[in-house]
Amino acid sequence: MFADHIKKVVDNVDGGIAALIMGLDGIAVETYVRDGARVDINTIGMEFSFILTQVRKAAEILQVGAVQEVAIKAERLTLIIRMISSDYFFAVAVGPAGNFGKCRFLMRTTAHRLSAEL
Repeated sequence: MFADHIKKVVDNVDGGIAALIMGLDGIAVETYVRDGARVDINTIGMEFSFILTQVRKAAEILQVGAVQEVAIKAERLTLIIRMISSDYFFAVAVGPAGNFGKCRFLMRTTAHRLSAEL
C-alpha cells in the first residue's frame, strides 16, 4: 500500500531517484528506486536514520519543537526527510538538478496519507 504513494512522488519529481519509508531503528518498511538509478536507498536510509535521531534529540534539548523535515544536500544528491510519525520517516533522494521544491510539496501532501496508513 505504501509503494504506490512513494513511487508517485519519485516519478512526478524531475530528478527523482529513490524513496523509502523507514523506522528510526533503520528497518525499511517500503522502498522504491526509479529504473536505471544506481543508488542504495536502504543504506542511505540506515545511515541517516541515526543522524535524524540525533537531530530529534537536539531539538528536544533546545525545546524548539518536534522535527518535521530535514534536507541534506550533497554533491550528487539531495535527501529530503519528512517525519510521518514519531517512529517513522519518509525520505526521497533527488538528483542535483532535481526539483527540490516540488519534491517537498509532494512529500508534504503524501505524508498525511502515509501517516494514516501506518
